[in-house]
Amino acid sequence: MVDKKQVIGGPLEIGGRILSLSRAIRAGDFVFLTGQIPMRDGVPMTDGSVQDQTRAVLDDITATLAEAGCTRDDVVKAMVWLRERADFPGFNEVYGEYFPVEPPTRSAVVSDLLVDARVEVEVMAYKPLGRDT
Repeated sequence: MVDKKQVIGGPLEIGGRILSLSRAIRAGDFVFLTGQIPMRDGVPMTDGSVQDQTRAVLDDITATLAEAGCTRDDVVKAMVWLRERADFPGFNEVYGEYFPVEPPTRSAVVSDLLVDARVEVEVMAYKPLGRDT
C-alpha cells in the first residue's frame, strides 16, 4: 500500500521546455491526469479539425493511463475545455468512440485556452491498488 502520492510518468515537456507540473499523480486508489492538449512531435497541435485534435488528446490520455496501470474503463470523471462552442458535436463524436460503454461523468465548458488548440481534456481514474481488474 502506497501511503503518499506517486508521480506517474516523466517530466512534461512542450517545445523543449519542461513544465512545472506532473503528467499524472496517483493518490491512493485515484489517478489524476493533468489537462492534456493535442500534441504532435512534442509541440502543441494547432492545426487539424477538432476531431483530429480530440483523437490526439485521447490517445495521449490512454498512454498516460497505461503508465499508471489504468485503462479508459477506469476513468470516472472528465473535464473538457473547448475553444469554440461549434466544436462540441465533433468533439462529442470522437469522445463517444473512446468511451462507448458506461462513459465517465463529464463537464464541458467553452473557454480561451492557454495554447492555440481547439480542445483540452483532464481525467480522473479510479483503480484500487493491488487489483488488476
